[in-house]
Amino acid sequence: MSATWSGDGDYPEDKKIGPMGWLRVVLRGLVLGTLVFGCLGILLLVRLIEKPIHGVHRPWTPWITQFVCRNAFRILGIPFSSRGTLMKERGAVVANHSSWLDIFALNARKRIYFVSKAEVANWPGIGWLAKATGTVFINRDRREAAKQKQVFEERLLAGHKLLFFPEGTSTDAIRVLPFKTTLFAAFFTEELREKLWVQPVTVLYHAPDGADTRFYGWWGDMDFGGHLLKVLASGKQGRIELIYHAPVKVSDFPDRKTLAAHCEAEVRGGHSLLQA
Repeated sequence: MSATWSGDGDYPEDKKIGPMGWLRVVLRGLVLGTLVFGCLGILLLVRLIEKPIHGVHRPWTPWITQFVCRNAFRILGIPFSSRGTLMKERGAVVANHSSWLDIFALNARKRIYFVSKAEVANWPGIGWLAKATGTVFINRDRREAAKQKQVFEERLLAGHKLLFFPEGTSTDAIRVLPFKTTLFAAFFTEELREKLWVQPVTVLYHAPDGADTRFYGWWGDMDFGGHLLKVLASGKQGRIELIYHAPVKVSDFPDRKTLAAHCEAEVRGGHSLLQA
């Protein structure tokens, strides 16, 4: 994982939230909070039964997560769409990373489990949600590499679709950074190489009419609370689109670098539609 990308330090202008904007913040915030934390409570209760019966497998709780994410966009008033075929084979998903909204977008269409840096586990609110929904946390400590490799193998062989952000950081939603190849190495172990597929996914954020094209991007040292308020307050919303590219078999590639390059090219190709 890399340090947080900060670009050129030029952030979108923070516009003052008016009375109607604050009304939307209160109404949307209350409903969204009730949905997220109410369903989190239900998920934790279901997990008490699910875990002893199914162990690492999660046949029930991902449906709750997907329900929350789909309805979050209805509450926010953000149209959401996708195209392409979901991968049925066992394996992982890789996507570009632009915003905290990626969590909702990628979970809304497909039942997946995120791979995240260990620090996220300690973030208030987000950390609790991440733990409850089965996120895999990784440290940059090489001494834990063997343990993390074991966790990856266990989860992938159990049929979990693990989602990686190969850029290693979030961006401004108008660009894709070079993919780091480190995490791709996990797919090339003797136990996994012949069994896994990888599906590249492009996440496109179309800003509201008249707004900065980076409206939904969340990067650098931008404050999460401020960005959340901006999205909640917006009268005009843009839209979010997912493009699922053709999955590829890991064993068809000689090494992690060629696989990473292929996935990056696919994601970039889809992202170029923003400029079309």
